[in-house]
Parts: sequence; C-alpha cells; structure tokens
Amino acid sequence: MAFKEIFKRVEKKYILSEAQYEALMPVINEYMRGDEYGESTICNIYYDTPDNILIRRSIDKPVYKEKLRIRTYGVPKDTTTTFVEIKKKYKGIVYKRRISMKYSEAMDFTCKRAAAPKDSQIAHEIGWLFDYYKGLAPSVVLTYDRTAYFAKDDPNLRITFDQNLYWRDWDVDLRLGVYGNLILPKGTRLMEVKIPDAMPLWLAHKFDELKIYPTSFSKYGQAYKTKLSL
Repeated sequence: MAFKEIFKRVEKKYILSEAQYEALMPVINEYMRGDEYGESTICNIYYDTPDNILIRRSIDKPVYKEKLRIRTYGVPKDTTTTFVEIKKKYKGIVYKRRISMKYSEAMDFTCKRAAAPKDSQIAHEIGWLFDYYKGLAPSVVLTYDRTAYFAKDDPNLRITFDQNLYWRDWDVDLRLGVYGNLILPKGTRLMEVKIPDAMPLWLAHKFDELKIYPTSFSKYGQAYKTKLSL
C-alpha cells in the first residue's frame, strides 16, 4: 500500500456525547463511507524534552507549533509498519510530514539517532528537530480506538471518531499494549473533521441542529494537564 507522506488541511475538533453521536451517524452513513483503515486502534508515542517544551508551547496556543510522534495501527511488533511524523500548525492550518519504517527501526532512529532506512528530506527534517530540541525523547504513550470515514463525493473530506483514549508516561513502548489513564469519560467521543477547504452544507446544518460546536482539544495537551493535576 502506498502511504501519503505530506498533508495540508484544516482540522476541527468536537467533543460528542453518546446522544449526539447516535443522532449524527445516520447522516454520516448517508454521505460518507468507511476509509481504508475502518475501525482501528491507533497507538502513538509523543516526543518531548525533559522540561516538556513542545507541549507547554502548544498549550499556550501560539501562531506556530509543532509536535513529533510515532504512530502504529494496532499494537506493534518489531516489524510493524510505523510512521514517524512531524505535525505542525500555523494560523489554523495543519501540516503533517511523515516517513514509514519498521517499529524497531523507528525506535532506533528516534532514540539512538540511527540513520533512517531511507534517506529523504523528511528524515533530515526530523533529525533537525533532535538537534534543535535538546534531550528530545519518548514522553507519553497515547492510544485510542478510531472509526474513520471519507465523503462519497470528496475523499479529501474525512471524519474520525475516537473513543477509549488512554495515556501513560510509564512503559513508553507501544509493544506493551493499550492501557493507562483515561483522557475522556467512557461514552464520550472526540470527533475530528479534516477538510481541505470549506465544510459542506449538509454537515454544517446537522451540527447546528444537534448543537455540536468546535472546541480546542489536544490529546497530548490533555494528558499533560491531567498529569500535572495528579
């Protein structure tokens, strides 16, 4: 399967109650279909410095912010395809650049500064982050169950629903499985609408009807705030 390496889009987030989710799904099923991943468990490691500079800056809502993470679909083995991703946001636009490699290679690349399996501009950009942010290392594991859809008439419009969001800052290895502290209450879903341009009217009208409003929400940011409150 060919994987897209570069993304540019607007991402809007919404917190849905169970009732809102159930009322929204008929129109989602009418206009959208499940994407190639369908239902999956997404596993991430977010990287940060010892003083958590990346997430602290992100929480301050600057004009520009960036994050580094690795991601797998499902609990990985050493040979599982893994994405090493830079996620940047500038003036509300999300830019994502990523490369793929085996999980063991991703850990060597990000933790031992081994060479990337394939030389590329994105690999050099990731290497630059490690040079710029001193002490950048695995910080938090974030996992969640995701159901993903894309619009029947526009595959660039995607909607994802995440639930069972867990975080942990111990056992920071995705091979160890899915567990930790919950970020959102059970039954609550985080919906993300990923659009290259304007939101379609059918979706905007349904959001108005159900009183679904956008919110500022970062999974890593919420995990960090929860950690500080413990």
